[in-house]
Amino acid sequence: MSTEQTQAPAEANAARSALIALRAEVGKAVVGNDAAVTGLILALLCRGHVLLEGVPGVAKTLLVRALAAALDLKTTRVQFTPDLMPGDVTGSLVYDAHSGEFSFREGPVFTNLLLADEINRTPPKTQSSLLEAMEERQVSVDGRPRPLPDPFVVIATQNPVEYEGTYPLPEAQLDRFLLKLTMPAPSREDEIGILWRHAQGFDPRDLAAAGLRPVAGAAQLETARQAVARVTIGPEVIGYVVDLCRATRELPAVRLGVSPRGATGLLAVTRAWAWLAGRDYATPDDVKALARPALRHRLDVRPEAELEGVTADGVLDRVLASVPVPR
Repeated sequence: MSTEQTQAPAEANAARSALIALRAEVGKAVVGNDAAVTGLILALLCRGHVLLEGVPGVAKTLLVRALAAALDLKTTRVQFTPDLMPGDVTGSLVYDAHSGEFSFREGPVFTNLLLADEINRTPPKTQSSLLEAMEERQVSVDGRPRPLPDPFVVIATQNPVEYEGTYPLPEAQLDRFLLKLTMPAPSREDEIGILWRHAQGFDPRDLAAAGLRPVAGAAQLETARQAVARVTIGPEVIGYVVDLCRATRELPAVRLGVSPRGATGLLAVTRAWAWLAGRDYATPDDVKALARPALRHRLDVRPEAELEGVTADGVLDRVLASVPVPR
C-alpha cells in the first residue's frame, strides 16, 4: 500500500473527528439542538443550504455564529426586511466620481456562511436574488459572473408562515434548500441550563469569552467532502429513495410532491450521514433517518388538507410507514 493510500483514510478519520467535535464546541454557546448542529454539518459536507425554522428567541442566529466560529469561517448576517433590495444582498455597481467609471461593490453574499435572518419577511423579488448564488455559487452583475467563496452555504432563518408580516418562500427557492431544520422551544432542563449560563455571565455577543475556538476548518471540510464522495450507494438504497419520493406525488392531500432534485438531495445527505457515522456505505435506514429534514419543505400540501390538520411531516410519516424498507 502506498503512502498516499495510507494517508487518505487517516486524513479522512481526522476530518471526521474534527467535525464531530463541532457539536461539543457549538454546545459551549448553544444548549441542546444537537440535531440542528448535525444538520448544518451535513449541509456543509454536501454543499447544500439550510432553512432553519422556529419562533423568535430559540437561538437560531447564535447557532450559526457559533458554528462559524468553531469552523473558523467567515460569516455575514443580513436582516431581511420588507424594504430590502436585491442589490443589498448581492452587491451593485457604484460610480466613482474620481475615475469616472463604475466599480462593483461586493454585497454580504460574498462570504462562507450567509445568515439570511428572517428570510420570509422580505418580498419574493428579494428572496429570488439568492437563487443564482445558491445554485451556481456566483453572482452576475452587468453581465459578468462573479464567483463566490468556497465553502458557501446559505443558512436562512424563518418564522412560521402563519405569523403576521411574512411571505411564503417561492417553491423554486424552497427546492434549492437541502434541508429544513426545525428548532423547537427548549425543554425545561435545557432552559434551566440557558438561564444558568446567563446568570454566570455568559454574553452571546462574545463567543471567545465563552471558550469557543476553531476545531475544524476549510481544509478538513474539503477532505471530508472527498471522503463522502467515496461512500458506496447500493441499488436498494437508490430504489428506496425513488420509491419514497414517488409516493409523495401520489397522495391526494399533496398538490406538489418531491422533485427529482429533492431525491438527489436526500441521497446526498444519506451518504454524508453514513460517513459521519463511520461507515463507507449507506443503508435504507440512513435514508429513513434523513427523509423528514430533506423532504418536508418540498411538499406542497393542499389548503383544504391543511384545514383538516394535514402537515408535511404527517405526510412523510405516512409515506415512511407505507413504503417497504428493503433489507
